[in-house]
Amino acid sequence: MAVIYLHHPTHGAKVAISDMEADRDRENGWEDYDPNKVNVESASDDIEPVNELQPRRRSRRIQETEV
Repeated sequence: MAVIYLHHPTHGAKVAISDMEADRDRENGWEDYDPNKVNVESASDDIEPVNELQPRRRSRRIQETEV
């Protein structure tokens, strides 16, 4: 079984477990990379992650008790 490391500019990194899967991924813009060799240009620490998700709305439930 082959383990092929792939990288996509939009989707990040993934591991393909077969040559057929890797061939399909390469057709869709994925490129091979070696995880043991770190590219200094691509490993920039100054890029902030983008979170476009809205926070969950949590409502406080109030129990009504009769006095």
